[in-house]
Amino acid sequence: MKLKKLIGMMAVAGFALPGAALATDGYFSHGYGMKAKGMGGAATAMSEDAFGGANNPASMVFAGDRLDVGVDLFSPKREASRTGSTAFGGALNGDVQSDSNYFAIPEFGYNKMLNKDLSLGVSVYGNGGMNSDYAALPSGFNLLGGTGRLGVDLMQLIVAPTAAFKITPNHSIGISPLIGYQRFKAEGLQAFAPGSSSPSNLTNNGYDSSFGYGVRVGYMGKITPSLTIGAAYASRMNFDKFDKYKGLFAEQGDFDIPENYNVGVAFKAMPDLTFALDYQRINYGDVKSIANPGNSPGAFGSSNGAGFGWSSINVVKLGAEYQYNQHWTLRAGYNHSDNPIQSSQVTFNILAPGVVKDHATLGMTYLTDAGNELTVAYMHAFENTVTGPDTAGIGGTDTIKMYQNSLGVAYSWKM
Repeated sequence: MKLKKLIGMMAVAGFALPGAALATDGYFSHGYGMKAKGMGGAATAMSEDAFGGANNPASMVFAGDRLDVGVDLFSPKREASRTGSTAFGGALNGDVQSDSNYFAIPEFGYNKMLNKDLSLGVSVYGNGGMNSDYAALPSGFNLLGGTGRLGVDLMQLIVAPTAAFKITPNHSIGISPLIGYQRFKAEGLQAFAPGSSSPSNLTNNGYDSSFGYGVRVGYMGKITPSLTIGAAYASRMNFDKFDKYKGLFAEQGDFDIPENYNVGVAFKAMPDLTFALDYQRINYGDVKSIANPGNSPGAFGSSNGAGFGWSSINVVKLGAEYQYNQHWTLRAGYNHSDNPIQSSQVTFNILAPGVVKDHATLGMTYLTDAGNELTVAYMHAFENTVTGPDTAGIGGTDTIKMYQNSLGVAYSWKM
């Protein structure tokens, strides 16, 4: 109970204050740790910071003694529109842009070498989230037929204590128990009350929170002085149900973090130039509240009730790192993911328009005379648009679009 209270306090003090943001690879972040963010998120075969609990636990035993603290200023621009509806004399047609466009997302990592073959540490990071905040249309209705403002706010925080062990001098394994906290609210969904299994627990109930647990395991191998490989697997994180929204999410308020896994390779082409390539699979399709179609026949909140209709996705992350001199290291990357939202599922995803697919990144690190590091990373997610027929009985054609920018900074102490 004390652990749950501590994690909740951390979330409110850090991640929850500015709100949550819709992330990039679906609703996962494009990368974890500022160095990875500068390389398109590629980190499975890299061991340069204390974020192995988010990327590959086995990397921590190669990272050394260090403390990493950073914050990312994230700006997603979301827009939704409807045309061609005749409902209420066309009162549900319109174009709205989401407010709440800037979010500060902190990160924290610590690693301690107990001996040359064993490390203990912790990674604390925002897994991702969904956020939308639309004003009502001039008619007083919102785009989903309710009244007043329309939107959702989901934030997920994960604390990952990590142990890593070298099974040989160049090969390691690691494990990170995943302790999760999430909070959620929805507003403006009054029009769905007749189709809900619990209308009083559907919308406008303020924030609700839940805790969940899972595990990430990993392997890293330095095959040659120039070639490193890595792999990591994270189980589905099972969370307590959102009681205040058991009439919205499928399975009576269930919202778990899906299983995901990644493999990667890092190749040192020259002494000062390294390329990294990751493949990641995120199984959104295994969580009913995420994967059930938005026009499912069951009542909202039931096992076969409506979800966001998201498909599982593949993500490819490519990064390059160039050590310019003893003080400056430069990075660049590209991240491409499948779009989890098909044209048949646009309507309900007005709430969560996670449609961006391509991301370009830049980053750099300055090594101080004292041996500490200042790292900066920038990301731009290119605008993507998805259009499809309305599936909420309103009629017409719905469109969602989004692009994103982020700029982050971190400071690292080597101890």
